[in-house]
Amino acid sequence: MSRLPAPPRDQAWTPRDVRLALAAVLIFWAAAAAVWPLTGAVVPWDSKNHFYPMLRYLGAALANGELPLWNPYHFAGHPSVADPQSLLFTPTMLLFAWLDPSPSMELFDAVVFAHLLPAAVAMLPLFRRRGWHPAGAVAAAMIFVLGGSASARLQHTGMILSYGYFPLALWLLEEALDRRSLAFGLGFAVAAALMTVGRDQVAFLCGTVLIARALWAVLEAPAPLAFLRTRLPLLAAMGLVGGALLAVPSLLTMQLLMTSTRPSFGYGVAAMGSLPPQSLATGLFADVFGSLRWTYDYWGPDWSSLEGGTWTDRAINYIFAGTIPALLILWHGVAGGRLLAREIRFPVLVLAGALTYALGRYTPLFALLFDHVPGIDLYRRPADATFVVNIGLALTAGYLVHRYVRDGLPALPRGRGRLLPLLALALLAAALAGALLFSGPRGHLADALRDIALGAGLAGAAVLVLRRPRSRALAAAGLVAVTGAELIWRNAGSSLNAEPAERYAVFRQLPPEQLQGLTILKAELDARHAKGDHPRVEILGLGGAWQNASMVLGLEDTIGYNPLRLSDYERAVGPGENAADPNLRQFPALFRGYRSRLASLLGLEYLVLDRPAERLPRHFPQLTGAKLLYGSGQMWIYRLDPARPRAYLATRLVPVESEDVLSQDELPEFEGNDTALIDQDSLPKVKGSYGQADPAAQVTPAAGGAQILAYRRTLVTVEVDTDRDAVLVLHDLYYPGWQARVDGVRRPILRTNLLFRGVEVPKGRHVVEFRFRPLSVGNLMAAASDLLARDGNEAGETALR
Repeated sequence: MSRLPAPPRDQAWTPRDVRLALAAVLIFWAAAAAVWPLTGAVVPWDSKNHFYPMLRYLGAALANGELPLWNPYHFAGHPSVADPQSLLFTPTMLLFAWLDPSPSMELFDAVVFAHLLPAAVAMLPLFRRRGWHPAGAVAAAMIFVLGGSASARLQHTGMILSYGYFPLALWLLEEALDRRSLAFGLGFAVAAALMTVGRDQVAFLCGTVLIARALWAVLEAPAPLAFLRTRLPLLAAMGLVGGALLAVPSLLTMQLLMTSTRPSFGYGVAAMGSLPPQSLATGLFADVFGSLRWTYDYWGPDWSSLEGGTWTDRAINYIFAGTIPALLILWHGVAGGRLLAREIRFPVLVLAGALTYALGRYTPLFALLFDHVPGIDLYRRPADATFVVNIGLALTAGYLVHRYVRDGLPALPRGRGRLLPLLALALLAAALAGALLFSGPRGHLADALRDIALGAGLAGAAVLVLRRPRSRALAAAGLVAVTGAELIWRNAGSSLNAEPAERYAVFRQLPPEQLQGLTILKAELDARHAKGDHPRVEILGLGGAWQNASMVLGLEDTIGYNPLRLSDYERAVGPGENAADPNLRQFPALFRGYRSRLASLLGLEYLVLDRPAERLPRHFPQLTGAKLLYGSGQMWIYRLDPARPRAYLATRLVPVESEDVLSQDELPEFEGNDTALIDQDSLPKVKGSYGQADPAAQVTPAAGGAQILAYRRTLVTVEVDTDRDAVLVLHDLYYPGWQARVDGVRRPILRTNLLFRGVEVPKGRHVVEFRFRPLSVGNLMAAASDLLARDGNEAGETALR
């Protein structure tokens, strides 16, 4: 294959076809996008609890003239530059944050949803280059925008951004390979990099599909080797450009993963994220399990109804892409054999492969893939492949619309093909049986039958239109319009992707009692900052939106909401993945309560709760000595015991193995403000003795002190005045990429007091700068070296096994 053959003259798109198809796509997208603001709703949950605060943090940092590489308001310090969900490496969102540092929630939703528009438009040239009918392209675009996971999981902003680039990347890839065009090839490399920079499983799977598409182009060419030989330079250029664009963010993410709570997952963990087979019934009947009910009385497969449990829910298990597309796939595609046509074979294989992968533990294939395909063990939920399932549904349904316009109704297959109608009936019967057998025992048989009847009625009406059309093109256009209307009715602003904006009042207008409490807290913190103090806060139990509100409010929170956290911090402090429920707050041996030594080192002096202390869960430590600063309704603020200073000078060092200490019941004893723990790996970097020669000997504390002159996101400036050599300890988290300079001279960063940073300073008055430079050549080389060493160790362990 050197190029796709030009479509027959009667199948080529006219300029009028292009204009009408583009207008239909734009009108559909605009109508869908309008549902949320017209109903006073916003995209909820992760969109507002996690991604919206991340965007606001980006905007605030840029408006302040800083790069948002480090986030001091999240888990006592978090490397935003390495977190795939920080949106930092998504150029469109970075530009958005720069243009509007404090966007409304509604504008944020609109910008995220706008990422699906270029994808929908890209469906048009994908169909046009194949000579497929414009009505099919419009149908595919509609399904891509609002079908299945694209609508049900709109809250997962990062995945939506990755998903949105796929059709554009696919079109550019096909054009590049057909034309042997460097311009299209470079365009593909940029689009694929934008898709993959999200570094989530959707990006991983879509990238895999693009690689498979390139291989498919080689295999289906009349002379595969000649085709490959003539395109090797182009493929190499695309690979080099794409790799160069992805190298830095990928390397930084791997550096974080190696020190995080989730460097990889075991098979048992990933298997729990498999798509339950019963959920396939939602591909035919949208609300057969109550997925769309505003009463949230979902009775489909979830953790409470499946033996062995599952980590999927009603949103993950929802794959509805329209009644008419489902009808066409079963009737024209399967029973009529049209999905066996050569021209649609690759999308059909993508659909089948993605569905098999999504089913995870329910098929024998996933275990083999998990054990032998690199990258799969980085993700915990094979059901994320439903995004790719929706891509397959969009392409196949759009193709079947095209075939109907061109060829009419399918004829009954002959020979072995006569089994295909039986297969279609078997698939329909299995979906119905799964839905009814699941709904009946849970008391919702009538509800399920009602939705099945609704879908059957719409399908029956579509059959009548398809069988007796005045014009097949007109009938197809009408049914595509009905599909768009149904998708907007069912999937736009539904209970799967919308909640009243008032539920996220912390980002808009707080209730008076919470506003008063927050005002009191911020006033006290401002007064402390004016004195040079830098106390931290823990916000716990106030609800989903409050979990990461510290990024917007400018509070140095010690917990938050993020699945990706520093492992040592998690083990020592026990914040957990979210801060919505006090019952989930853990208290490890090193952090048994808010009066523990580690809490003091952390500088934790304020606790913000949703209830008074006496109503906390039983496992919660007593708040002995805490003073109630404010208490009313659902906000209670306590001032804890004074903490250790954020920065101090140590003249005695106590060597420890940090990994061993993390497993102990208490920090090793070290008295006063002149002693610090130092990790054994940092000890060779220290020039002075600091009590090492004779641990029993008295060590004179340093006269003078350390004062924080400036505290910014990626730069902390400390003035030191000491009458002897000392180690400056800064109780900010130790993490690769931080550098220290004393009077402008680079000095080694030390790991002190288990989790924190330090640097050796000589006698005298000095200015010390701690600067976060993760993009430096030294840090990137260190990250690559550590990654290679880790991979080598894992390879050795695999060989031993």
